[in-house]
Amino acid sequence: MHRRVSVLGATGSVGSSTLALMDEAERAGTARFTVAALTGGRNIERLAEAARRWRPELVVTAWPELKSDLEDALAGSGIPVAAGESALIEAALRPADWIMAAIVGVAGLKSTWAAAGTGAIVGLANKESLVCCGPALMARATTAGGRILPVDSEHSAIYQVFPHDHPEGVRRLVLTASGGPFRQTPAAELARVTPERAVAHPNWSMGAKISVDSATMANKGLEMIEAAYLFGMPADRIDVVVHPESVIHSMVEYVDGSTLAQMGPPDMKTPIACALAWPDRLSWPAPRLDLAAMGQLTFEAPDPVRFPALRLAREALEAGGGAPTIFNAANEVAALAFLDRRLAFLNIAAVIAETLERMVKTGADSDFDDACAGALALDAHARRVAIEIVGDLALAA
Repeated sequence: MHRRVSVLGATGSVGSSTLALMDEAERAGTARFTVAALTGGRNIERLAEAARRWRPELVVTAWPELKSDLEDALAGSGIPVAAGESALIEAALRPADWIMAAIVGVAGLKSTWAAAGTGAIVGLANKESLVCCGPALMARATTAGGRILPVDSEHSAIYQVFPHDHPEGVRRLVLTASGGPFRQTPAAELARVTPERAVAHPNWSMGAKISVDSATMANKGLEMIEAAYLFGMPADRIDVVVHPESVIHSMVEYVDGSTLAQMGPPDMKTPIACALAWPDRLSWPAPRLDLAAMGQLTFEAPDPVRFPALRLAREALEAGGGAPTIFNAANEVAALAFLDRRLAFLNIAAVIAETLERMVKTGADSDFDDACAGALALDAHARRVAIEIVGDLALAA
């Protein structure tokens, strides 16, 4: 197998896992890769190391002020260097068979939108792109002759067992959730949760913000919204079940009573490999699932009191329009305020609820011909509202 690839967000957890997987597959002799572009953020050392290994046609840092540092780190390599938003778009538009969209947050929306218009297969790890303009993004990729393939383990699991030719055979989708670090924490103790405890996920190694999202289960709310757009499924046919072992990654229930589940050890390289090799399978030194050694798998319903963000996400999905974009923006503002110790853990959901209340009731929505521009404008508006609410809560504390 040979793929010409670009990795947008090469220094983050998903981007780094993608490059590590590519390296393992090449060493195993099962695949070969040509790299068109690599992009990263502030970790210049890691970006330069990846560039020297893969020799991309272009390497980009999102931060213009770090361009000279990247040039110094790659001095003598002959690898072209660029920086800033326009350079990220240029990287996304480079001809490629497969593009990993793994820039975290709404910062990745423009480059993902650009990549979807190239006709390439886009491995999507950027939640915000689907949450903020999912239907338009899916249509853009299809019109260009490409495809959006989910990289999140939950959506990858559904994609692998979903009857794409006969979706009418599906009764519901079931997303699994680990329950995060506070699944069994007494409710009274949640008021004293620190950022250090919130980012200590029991099963997955992830960035700080997404770890907080897992702790509040806002991530599962975002995934419900993504699943609705990816698979054309209404909110009332998407459920969540807590599964602490993170072995069953999600399930599809059919109208005849059958339920198909995709299983595997909790390793992000597995869903990345599925997307990278699609429609084939990539042979690499993958971890094996030993059910006998595991002994048992457990399941429970999510606690609606402990995890109010999950309910708020479902309400945003049901409301439609710009509500999912507002949910995402408010959650990101609140999660980052918590990480900065400016907001209590329990107030993350309060900020989301109040932002939705203010904006959805007043009819705030995007009104742009371009879905990407409209989503970004609404996102910016929602962030301003959420920042104001965070400030009010901080003053009241």
